[in-house]
Amino acid sequence: MDALAATLLSVADWITAHITMWVLIATGLFLTVVTRGVQIRLLPEMVKRVFGSRSGAQGGISSFQAFAISLAARVGIGNVFGVAAALLMGGPGAIFWMWVVALVGMATAFFEATLAQVFKTRAADGSFRGGPAFYMARGMKNKTLAGVFAVITLITCGFIITSVQSNAVAGTLVAAFGGSESSPLPGFGGLTGAQLVVAALVFFLTAVVVFGGIRAVARVTEWMAPVMALIYVVLVAIICLTNLTEFARVIGWIFSSAFAPEPLVGGLGGGILAAVVNGTKRGLFSNEAGQGTAPNAAATATVTHPVQQGLIQSLGVFIDTIIVCTTTAFVILISGPETWTSPEANPATLTTLAISHGLGGWTVLPMAVLIFVLAYSSIIAAYVYSDVNMSYLTGGKKWASWLVRVVCAVSATAGAVLSLDVVWNAVDIAMAVMTLTNLVALIWLFRWGTGALRDYEAQRKAGVAEPVFVGVNNPHLPADVPGDVWALEAAQSTTTAEAR
Repeated sequence: MDALAATLLSVADWITAHITMWVLIATGLFLTVVTRGVQIRLLPEMVKRVFGSRSGAQGGISSFQAFAISLAARVGIGNVFGVAAALLMGGPGAIFWMWVVALVGMATAFFEATLAQVFKTRAADGSFRGGPAFYMARGMKNKTLAGVFAVITLITCGFIITSVQSNAVAGTLVAAFGGSESSPLPGFGGLTGAQLVVAALVFFLTAVVVFGGIRAVARVTEWMAPVMALIYVVLVAIICLTNLTEFARVIGWIFSSAFAPEPLVGGLGGGILAAVVNGTKRGLFSNEAGQGTAPNAAATATVTHPVQQGLIQSLGVFIDTIIVCTTTAFVILISGPETWTSPEANPATLTTLAISHGLGGWTVLPMAVLIFVLAYSSIIAAYVYSDVNMSYLTGGKKWASWLVRVVCAVSATAGAVLSLDVVWNAVDIAMAVMTLTNLVALIWLFRWGTGALRDYEAQRKAGVAEPVFVGVNNPHLPADVPGDVWALEAAQSTTTAEAR
């Protein structure tokens, strides 16, 4: 099993270093150019839009709720464990490459969310469904590629992501509350009482939300995602603000190490490759830009124009990496060698050790709880991604949706008690395949994204406060949008405006 885990890790690193990294950055740069730097030009508009409509319409969920679902997935253990792993294996320079991936990834996130909205469909219950599988099938007219992507996403999010997220925090939670010292219970395969309690807690909290469907997840993440992100940022910001004199040194260290790096503790042999590979891999795991997962949530939102959700999802990448991941990295780097070289230091513990170093030992228990909530939010967000792709594969059958809910709850529970070294390494390969497939679709359909952006900006320039997207006979689009979603949306928006 150890040999298999090592092999999968080597394969994942090779794919990242030789394929994913370059395609991800090249695609982001291309989309940045064709949109004239949408992630920079419209940053104020992104902030404005994220605090816009908070109420769904015609059976959908609000734009903010869709943003919160994807933020819940983004601001997960990738921000805590992923940043620590990038630093330990790639050195401070890995953070620079995380920034690069995020900055160009903001354009990628804009495109995939916008396309998810353009090609979305309306389900029988009035809610919306969309994402890469939908724009591959309806935009590229390639149902085979769409089916392959949907199956990979269903397996990755429904089985792998849910299990590794719960696995990552179970040990932390058990150790924080002293459960690691308890004896195994007879008849439970060597599991301790503490492990069983954590597994039961994971199952209950997951089932009680996902069994309520996507709308239930939206209601929970609408408040949980912003609150947990704020609490975490406040904790690390306190440490950063009390060490302002270290900022210049740390920033210089990050930039100098990006091109002549040394891992903090061992790693992939050191050198620039270690920094680039780990920065790219952990950056992707954290912000999901280009991966094709967040668009599944973006498509569920009720908006008057696809670009509105594209802008909001782009801001999510900025919040995740430029703000949350960066502050995490600063706290770790400020903590000093005594923390990095501690026998207890590993990707799962380094951030907690660094925060404890900065604020005191009292933070260990709160951090354990916070990490649990971060992972939990990612689990229920992964359910949304799984449900959308199952809906595509089965045509929206109700039994299929219930099957996804059960699978996600059971996978999360199993992950809390099983050893998942092989699965942890497999997730990097699965995400690489998803990312490469999705990036091909984004390049293929880029004229749809730029057309939607031109339509939005033309209306804004004409003084329209809330642009309305029309999918038929739109001069900015390469063709008519299939289906009647946007024809209906335009008619309903016009009727509402006339009523006012």
